[in-house]
This record gives sequence, C-alpha cells and structure tokens, in this order.
Amino acid sequence: MKTERHELTGHDGSTLAARLDLPTGKPAAYALFAHCFTCSKDIPAARRIAQRLASLGIAVLRFDFTGLGHSDGEFANTNFSSNIEDLLLAANYLRENYEAPQLLIGHSLGGAAILAAAGKVPEAKAVISIGAPADPHHVAHNFGQKIESIETGGQADVQLGGRTFTIKQQFLDDISQSALEPEIASMKKALLVLHAPLDKTVELDNAARIFQMAKHPKSFVTLDDADHLLTNPKDAEYASDIIAAWVQKYINVSLLPKLMNAPEGIVRVSEANPDSFTQDISAAGHHLIADEPENYGGDFLGATPYQLVSAGLGACTSMTIRMYAKRKKIPLEHVQVDISHDKIHATDCEHCEQTTGKIDQFTRKIILTGDLSEEDRQRLLAIADKCPVHRTLEGEVNIKTDLI
Repeated sequence: MKTERHELTGHDGSTLAARLDLPTGKPAAYALFAHCFTCSKDIPAARRIAQRLASLGIAVLRFDFTGLGHSDGEFANTNFSSNIEDLLLAANYLRENYEAPQLLIGHSLGGAAILAAAGKVPEAKAVISIGAPADPHHVAHNFGQKIESIETGGQADVQLGGRTFTIKQQFLDDISQSALEPEIASMKKALLVLHAPLDKTVELDNAARIFQMAKHPKSFVTLDDADHLLTNPKDAEYASDIIAAWVQKYINVSLLPKLMNAPEGIVRVSEANPDSFTQDISAAGHHLIADEPENYGGDFLGATPYQLVSAGLGACTSMTIRMYAKRKKIPLEHVQVDISHDKIHATDCEHCEQTTGKIDQFTRKIILTGDLSEEDRQRLLAIADKCPVHRTLEGEVNIKTDLI
C-alpha cells in the first residue's frame, strides 16, 4: 500500500493534514474516514481499516480535524458543526482532485459527523459508523464536573485521553442543538453500524438508536469484547474484515481478481475490465493477475506478460537445479534466479542465426548458496540450460490459434 501526504483547507482556512492510502494501480473507488473525538487520523484502528480497504482496491483519505493531530487551527474554536464542514471540504477535495467518495466511514464522534454529513455527499453509496453516539450531545459526559466550569466561566480545560483540551461554551451549545435523526432518516445510503457491547465510552444503546433511525438497507454487527478505540489489533482486524466484506455489496470493486476455473490442462486468460489492460489468469485452480505499468496505460495490478514469461523461465531453472542437486546429493542450501528481458539488435548476439532486426534476450543470473565446490557450481550451472522452459524458448515453437 502506498500512502501520500496531502494538505486540505479547513472550514476556517486552516491547513488540515491528511493521508491518502492508495491501492496498487488505479483505485476502484474512494473513501473518506473521520477519526474519533480528540483523536487523529493516525490511530491504529484508522490505519488498519484504511490498509484493508486499500488492499481491496479502495483509496482512503483520512485527515486530522482542525486543531488536532498535525492540522493547524485552534481546537477550542471548533465544534460538531465545524467538523461536518471539514468533512464536506475533504469530500470536495477528493471530488476535485480524484473522485468523490463513494464510501464514508466515521469512528465515535467522527461517526456521528459522517452520519450528519452523508446526505450532503450525493456520490456516496455507503456509510459506516463505528462506536458512534446517536446524539452528539453524548460527548459531553466526557467533561464530567468541568461542565459547570464551562457554563459559568465560558470555557475550561478538560483532560481527555491524557491530554488537556480547552472546551468552550459554544461547543456545548452546538452539540446540544445538533440532531442526527432527520439526517440519518433522509440520507438514502446503505448503512453499516459497528459497535462493541462492552463499549464504556459510548454505550451500545446508541447503536440501536442509530439503527432504528435509518432506513433500509442497513446492517448491524457487534464487535464483541472490543474497547471503544479498538486498541486490540485483533479487534481492529475483525472490524476491517467486516467492512471489506460488507462494502462489496454496494461498491463495485471491479479491479478485484475474479475467481474462475479453467479446465484441466488449460491456462485461461480473461479481461478483468474492458477499460483497462488488467487480465485474470486461471491455471489449475490457481489465480494470477497480469497488467501493464501505468506509463503504458495500465493499472499495474500484476506482472506484465513478459515478466510472467521471465517468471516461468526462472521458476523452471530453479526447480531443475534443485531436482539435480537432490539426485546427486550436492549440498545446495538455496537457489535464486534473477531474470531480465530486453530487445537487442541481432548483430549483438554472437550465437543467433538471425542477423537483422531485433531479437528477445533473457538475461539469467543464478545465485547458489551452500558449501559447494567449484565443480558442484559448474555442474549446477550446466544443468540450468536443460530446464524445459529454457529449451522451449530456444527451440522452434509453433503457436496454433483457433477462433471459437
């Protein structure tokens, strides 16, 4: 997975730090991730979910809300409404520079913000909330006895997650006036609600209320004994797997290899997407992907055709050497074969019959590891030329084509 650093403009003009997690090749879709209250885009759960979606072919933009993480601005001047504004600006950033997000994901208060913003992202097809409160005002319980200080003095410093944050009266006023029910009921997106029954930060009944507010299609999955932040890697992986399985029902991840079974003795190659070079390959129940690099117009989701030919030569060479070493009891520990392919002028080939134009040249470098004598090495090097694929490439080949 490749991760790019980006900078967005927030609701107040501040610079927001963002990361775009990209799959190999062209993304099948884009997603927008909103982190939890006073967290950052880089918490482990956010990274794991982004990585899992990227492996599926979905690019994920995650950013730090104003005043948090690596973003500029004053957190004390933000509120739930400004979070929604930041989210919509991030969605617009994707829309203008890549593609609008088809998937929206939010964790905790970020989940509530995603639910509130979803209806304003018309391109979004699916929404996922993780441990989200059904009412933004729920976050106020984190402030405890400081609420009285905020109400009397206009603001107070609150300890959250081992750090000090300034909470102003305007924040309390904003969350008390924010209502999710009309937004959820009218968003017209598929919804997945993930929540842990033992979540002590946002109780499970919040998930039930969100689920009841939403219209179908909607799904609810419990995260068993996970904590609110999914700090256990296994819990984060479980949530990631659920998301990856669910999202494919609503988003066309067309770049995934399609499972197909070719008849015995047949290698079947089929277009994965008529708008790209990507090819699905089935051979004796095994599946591969072939593609071209991006600078040749491909998505580079797999090896190129010539790389696959090179792989065949390298694999056959290694197998042949190993088989011979076993038979002759040569103390060979490991074989590595590096293959490169080039087009060279026929005049540069000393042993080739062709004297004009260009020919294909495979350069093979063999690395043998073990307590080998010079005689052992020369015997193994000689046997490499007897590899069946080597003989095929150097011999006369006939390709018979039938149109079915």
